[in-house]
Amino acid sequence: MKELVTGGNLPLPGGILTLKVPGPFDVCALITDAGGKVRGDADFVFYNQPSAPGVRLQGAELTVSPPGLRAGADRVTVVVAPAEASVPLGALPAATLHVTGADGRALARFSPPRPQRETALLLAELYRRDTGWKLRALGQGYADGLAGVARDFGVEVTQDAPPAPARTPEPEAGPASDGFVALVNTARSRAGSPPVSAAPRLAAAAHAHAAAMADRDDLAAESADGTSVHQRITASGYAYLTVGEHLVSGPRTPAEFVEYCLSDARSHRTLCEPAFTETGVAYVLGRRSGDLYWTALWARPFTAAGLARTVDEVIALTNTERASSGLPPLAPDPLLTAAAQAHSSDMVTRAFYAHTSPDGREPWDRAADAGSRHRTVGENIACGQRSPAEVVRGWMDSPGHRANILKPSFTHMGVGFAGGGRAGTYWTQLFGG
Repeated sequence: MKELVTGGNLPLPGGILTLKVPGPFDVCALITDAGGKVRGDADFVFYNQPSAPGVRLQGAELTVSPPGLRAGADRVTVVVAPAEASVPLGALPAATLHVTGADGRALARFSPPRPQRETALLLAELYRRDTGWKLRALGQGYADGLAGVARDFGVEVTQDAPPAPARTPEPEAGPASDGFVALVNTARSRAGSPPVSAAPRLAAAAHAHAAAMADRDDLAAESADGTSVHQRITASGYAYLTVGEHLVSGPRTPAEFVEYCLSDARSHRTLCEPAFTETGVAYVLGRRSGDLYWTALWARPFTAAGLARTVDEVIALTNTERASSGLPPLAPDPLLTAAAQAHSSDMVTRAFYAHTSPDGREPWDRAADAGSRHRTVGENIACGQRSPAEVVRGWMDSPGHRANILKPSFTHMGVGFAGGGRAGTYWTQLFGG
C-alpha cells in the first residue's frame, strides 16, 4: 500500500475500485470529461443521488468501475464534506481516504493536512492516462461547501446548498421525551458532575443497537453480524473523544432504568462520569420475551482542540512516569504524532489491533513514511481505555509497554487516538530516539 502526499499519484489496476472515507463525513463524486465539467446533474453522485454509470455510493464507501463510466468521462473527483453542514472540517477527525482494488488489496491511503474553516474538500481524483487510470491526491479545501464545489464543476445549484440532512432516523421509541435526561442530570448533579444533553445521532445509534438485541432477545455488545455498539456510533456520523454505554434488559420505565444504573458502582460511575457531555438512549421490546432492551450511550464529542488536549495529557502522564524513574522528559514530535494518529485511525478503519498493519507495515515503516529521521523507534498500542490516565496506567502495568516508556535512549514521542471499532477507543504511542 502506498501512502500518498498532496500531489502524489499512483497507477491503478483494472477492475472495480473501492474508495472509503470513514468518519462523520458525506462522500460525493463528480464525473467529468476533459474540460473538467459535468455534462449534467446526473454526474454528481451524493447521498440523495447515490449512483451513476460506473459509480455507486453506499454510506462512506464509493465504488468506481472505470470501464462502466459514461462515454467521454475521463475523471472522477472524490469530495468530502461534514455530515453536519454547520460543522467545519477542522472540528472533525482527519478525512483519510482508503483505496482498495477488486481483490480487496489495499492500494493507497491519503491523509491531507487538516483544513480549518473549510466545509468541503477535494480529496482525490481518478483520471484516465492513455489506456489506464491513475489516482492523484488533492487535498484542496472549499469554504462554501458542496455548493461551491458543485458550481465549479458545472452542476446547477439552486439557493446555496442542499443542507445535509440527518439521515439517521430518530428512535421509534426512546425515553428522552419521558424525562430521561432530567432524571440523569438530577443524579449527576448529586454527584457533582455537569449536566448532559441529548444527542440525536447517539440516540439513533442506541436505537439501532437496542433493536438488534431485541430481535435476538440477547443482551450483547455485538450483534449477530459482529457489529459492535461503538461501530454503530461511528456509523451514525458521531465522532467522540470518550465513550461509555449501558446495555440493560428488564426496566420498564426511564426511572427504573436510571435507578438500576445507579445501583451498581461501575454503572454509577459511567452515568455520573464528568467527562461525558452528551447522551442518547433507546429501548425496544424483545421479539419473544416481552422484555425491554435498553441501550444508553454517553460521550464527549470529538473536537480538534479536545484531541490536542488528550494527546498533551498522555505526554504529560508519560513524562511523570519517566521523572519518577529519574529520566528526562520526552519531547512531543509532530511527525511521530502524525504516524501514531494514522495507525490508530487505521486500526479502527480496517478492524485490526496489532503493531503490524494488514499490509505488513511496522512502526518504523510508519515513522519513516511520516518523514521521521529517528534511528530507534518503539511503539505502544492499547484499545478500550476511556481516558489518558487509564491508558497510561495500563501501559505502566505491562512490562513490555513500561519498558518503552522508561527506555533511556528515547527522546521524542507522538500520540494517536481514534474512537470507533469493536473496542471503542484505539491508542498509539510512538517513540523515537
